[in-house]
Amino acid sequence: MKLTNALALAAFFAGATAAHAMAPIVVTNTQDSGAGSLRAALAEASEHEAPVQVIIAADGDVVIEDSLVYSGEAALEIIGNGQRIRTHENVDILVSENGGNLRVSDLAFEGPGQFSILNRGDQNGEVAGKGIFIDVRDNQTGIVELDLENVSVKGVANHGIHVSDCDLADDCGAGAGGGGEGSRASISVRLNNVLVDGVGNGKFDADGLRVDERGPGDIHLRTFASEFARVGADGLELDEGQDGSIHSTIVETAFVDNGAYCDPAMLEAFMPAVPEAEFDDGDRQPSEIPQAVSGSPDDGCFEYNVDTYDSGAVEEYEIAIDVDDGIDFDEADDGDLNLTMINSLISGNYDEGVDMDEAGAGGGNLHYINTVAYGNADDGYKMSEEDGGDVVGMMVGAISRDNGGKGAVFEEENGGDVRVQVVDTHTVNNDDSDQTGLELVQEDRGEGSLTVSDSQIIDGIKAEGVVVNP
Repeated sequence: MKLTNALALAAFFAGATAAHAMAPIVVTNTQDSGAGSLRAALAEASEHEAPVQVIIAADGDVVIEDSLVYSGEAALEIIGNGQRIRTHENVDILVSENGGNLRVSDLAFEGPGQFSILNRGDQNGEVAGKGIFIDVRDNQTGIVELDLENVSVKGVANHGIHVSDCDLADDCGAGAGGGGEGSRASISVRLNNVLVDGVGNGKFDADGLRVDERGPGDIHLRTFASEFARVGADGLELDEGQDGSIHSTIVETAFVDNGAYCDPAMLEAFMPAVPEAEFDDGDRQPSEIPQAVSGSPDDGCFEYNVDTYDSGAVEEYEIAIDVDDGIDFDEADDGDLNLTMINSLISGNYDEGVDMDEAGAGGGNLHYINTVAYGNADDGYKMSEEDGGDVVGMMVGAISRDNGGKGAVFEEENGGDVRVQVVDTHTVNNDDSDQTGLELVQEDRGEGSLTVSDSQIIDGIKAEGVVVNP
């Protein structure tokens, strides 16, 4: 876009957009700072209480040395024309530090890249940089909105995109077991034609898109025509850790080759010869089993679990390398987990393709429509509900094949019901050829039913506590 055209567009918005109380701020050069720069425009926008637009009229890359920070609380819209905002430094690229709503279109964000477990971004006093980051205020209410269209994020060490409503910041942890407190606000994320590629490879547990929600708010997610590829941890992770539900719709979106930061090929040498074992009471003391791994490139990559008898003797232990998923949702406490996937691909991820976990009073509602899970290291699709809620699932025109785990899992561990319909669905060669295309489990006092029609479940069905209706 030429400068004259951008100025004309700015004038149009100034005269025609009643929602904005001030004229757009126009970025007229690609300098890192100074008059006419993007940094100066964000500083000016931060001073206003009304929503504001920033239009990048200058052609060419904007190369920055430090984070671009918007400190306002009002909504901000940044309109680009295909420019790249890039940095050679390990920093957050764009930050809304006071929870201001953010809408970005037609821009690329690029970090230095080349991160790995051997070239981390969180060592020697550094904080691993993110691509786009919204930090929600502790007293925020209403809905915090992130809206990205025609945007790409590449090459940052940490999360590609992060919305945090958690006072523990990056130590918040997963929704089902993580700590921290948050505001009363809900979070809404909308992605249209967004590419998140090669991020999260410089820090343990760094995702493509990460939303941490604590407090009573909900998470709302809609993605369309987007892709999450080669992310170090989960391609997409939503953590709803207290009261509140997850509402998500994923359409024409791909999740490919995610979860390899804790590279098993590299870390296998640090594993004990016997990574798991069970013992009778009194056979083994804690000092007589392998200890937690130390001295590896990142010891956080190893899960270490020990269960003991009342006597203090070891009942069982397990050490495993913590690889990650294509999609990982955790919903804890009161609230439901709702996911609809349409015309999407989940392939080559290093753990589950889709990993859904719900704890507390809510249930899980899953719809997979014309969606393919292929070649993931563990289950293609997995839904686990550990308390009293129901698991309701539907697979229509879905495919699950060549996954290392089950083709699809729907399990309820307490008093809720399992109700699943499978229509025009194909599963084959899952579970390392152990013949498990579908696994349905109701472990407690609830009821279970599976209805299958017009489908080819070539690798078989395993049902526990669930009635199968052919």
